[in-house]
Amino acid sequence: MEYRQLGKSGLKVPALCFGAGTLGTSGQFFEAWASTSDQEADKIVGICMDAGLNFFDTADVYSEGGSETALGKALAKYKREDVLISTKATFRFGDGPNDTGSSRYHLTQALHGSLKRLGTDYVDVYHLHAFDALTPVEETLNTLDKFVREGKVRYIACSNFSGWHLMKSLSVSERYGWARYIGHQVYYSLVGRDYEWELMPLALDQGVGALVWSPLGWGRLTGKYRRGTGIPKESRLNEKSVMDAGPQVPEEHLYTVVDALDAVAAETGKTVPQIALNWLLSRPTVSTLIIGARNEEQLQANLGAIGWKLTEAQIAKLDAASVLPKAYPYWHQVQFEERNPSPV
Repeated sequence: MEYRQLGKSGLKVPALCFGAGTLGTSGQFFEAWASTSDQEADKIVGICMDAGLNFFDTADVYSEGGSETALGKALAKYKREDVLISTKATFRFGDGPNDTGSSRYHLTQALHGSLKRLGTDYVDVYHLHAFDALTPVEETLNTLDKFVREGKVRYIACSNFSGWHLMKSLSVSERYGWARYIGHQVYYSLVGRDYEWELMPLALDQGVGALVWSPLGWGRLTGKYRRGTGIPKESRLNEKSVMDAGPQVPEEHLYTVVDALDAVAAETGKTVPQIALNWLLSRPTVSTLIIGARNEEQLQANLGAIGWKLTEAQIAKLDAASVLPKAYPYWHQVQFEERNPSPV
């Protein structure tokens, strides 16, 4: 297993992180992803640990806490110091007016709930799942800094922030000497490269590592999608709630990218998803890819994405197939690349 620094911190994480959203599943949205039994969860976690993949990501809202509970059970047999656990808060968890957001009230309640479900007294990486525009940034970051000082959280990170959300937060942390975000959990894939426009340059400048969620484009780069075949019957994208909640990808663009992946697959002998994951690992700022797996077979296949590298020509082929027109002001900025170079 390859290990990388998580942003501008001293923490090293494996290049692949296991996304535990398929564990303890309940509810229409998460059951559309998969439902993994406790026995299968134990087996999957064991394979991860044997492969050196000791980083596990979950969230309080995944199956209403069921994912955290199942992950905690599966990890109970291992020494706590041998495992890295990431979880998240901010989204609604309860019916009360204060059961949502990044206020001191809700984050304190959320962290204590997560620790109890996970069966641990600290979390290695604690994410804000989204930006809360109604809570002062100072209140949020002071609360997170308190968690770090108390030893309940080792490092803090965020997820799904815009550029100004992240930069304002980093500025406030610097002003007061509080813990700063060392990671940003982001959507990034060969069919979703918006991250490169502003968030990647910011991450390079500020030393924020990317933890990539849905690196296979919300399931579109599994190798099952081909021109003329449509969405496979077993795909979670047949569930409207899943389709609507994820990134939207123009059909023709998807097939153009898949054609390029097929060409590289023929050259390398690797699978389409392995190539898509390996391409991401070649990008600046990427610290780890959060991979999911319904079963042992899927997990072993994803583990095959590391230990080898694409050639420069193969990367260029994939870059060319996956590029899309940029929104303003990014399309204007690329015309002045002499003084505003692309991060990639």
